[in-house]
Amino acid sequence: MGGLRFTMDLTYASPFLLLFTFLSMLLSSTITLATEFSIKEATVQDLQLAFQRNQLTSRQLVEFYLDQINIQNPILKGVLEVNPDALTQADAADKERREKPPDSLSRLHGIPILVKDNIATKDKLNTTAGSLALLGSVVPRDAGVVTKLRKVGAIILGKATLSEWAHYRSFNVPSGWSARGGQGKNPYTLGEPCGSSSGSAISVAANLVTLSLGTETDGSILCPSNFNSVVGIKPTVGLTSRAGVVPISPRQDTVGPICRTVSDAAYVLETIAGIDTLDKATIEASKYIPKGGYAQFLNKDGLRGKRLGVVRRYYEFGDGTLLDETFKLHLRTFRERGAVLVDNLKIDDIDEIINNQSEIIALNFEFKLSLNAYLKDLIASPVKSLADVIDFNKKHSKLVSIYM
Repeated sequence: MGGLRFTMDLTYASPFLLLFTFLSMLLSSTITLATEFSIKEATVQDLQLAFQRNQLTSRQLVEFYLDQINIQNPILKGVLEVNPDALTQADAADKERREKPPDSLSRLHGIPILVKDNIATKDKLNTTAGSLALLGSVVPRDAGVVTKLRKVGAIILGKATLSEWAHYRSFNVPSGWSARGGQGKNPYTLGEPCGSSSGSAISVAANLVTLSLGTETDGSILCPSNFNSVVGIKPTVGLTSRAGVVPISPRQDTVGPICRTVSDAAYVLETIAGIDTLDKATIEASKYIPKGGYAQFLNKDGLRGKRLGVVRRYYEFGDGTLLDETFKLHLRTFRERGAVLVDNLKIDDIDEIINNQSEIIALNFEFKLSLNAYLKDLIASPVKSLADVIDFNKKHSKLVSIYM
């Protein structure tokens, strides 16, 4: 949270919450005094500049986030597991920074990132999609996006919590809940975080990490980004590799960044986009990646002359409500920045698009086939098929119950 982003009304907060908030802010102040640099709310550019000025090291950055996780995560439950090798990776990044010219290192070099727990990492971390059924499974390799992150020197800080099985265990389970991670909470309200990439959004919003990765089949990046006031990008299917990601649908699954700023999200996206021979969809999609990446288009006047459609159906909050006033403020900001708004845009057959059950029917078939293929590819796993997963949950119903 921190700075102007910390907007929670503490008037009626419990003493425990007030103590929790105070300790978090106190720790941040300590770090600021020790390094003459405030880590909270810092962007990738801020962090890289601090590295260059010797105000900060990757080790100090990782230590800060590990401390924040220890303080805040028992309440927020945004982080499922921390990487025991994160500090070792940080030391390696600091060594490289001392020995190599600055212009030879990437923007993400030495920067910690959390990846959603359905994204495989071939290290000491588990990859379970939040399910106890996959605890102890052994993946054959890093996910394609993780390989790209490691290549540029990013630090894998740990795994973010999620709605179990990317919210495909049951529609009756609360968003942001998993048997392994418990119930994730929005850091601003301690309420609904939305899912399934809930932990990825919670963690960057609460300054538990700089950057994170989420996945989306239908709303799982966009919704938690919205609820937790962060920036999420849902890439076109195939722009980023799904190889090594616990699947739902090969037609709809995609991996994308969740960060605090558009700039940071662009840096992550251009790092993870591109061909992966283990995901054939990336071969065709790679043709549309702009030469020079996405960061070249970061322009503060980029809205000028752009036409933006406004579908009012999604913004019917009621006149005079906080959400209504906030929405109007955003529209005014767009206009002031030079955008042309096409208001009250109508979409033909929108009710049919929203309410049609064809997607669910298709996903049910695709999930079974895709998950069985993923499980078959594992080196070791307590479960070998979707049927095994269902059987596991039945046999351990008390252990995996939301009421635990």
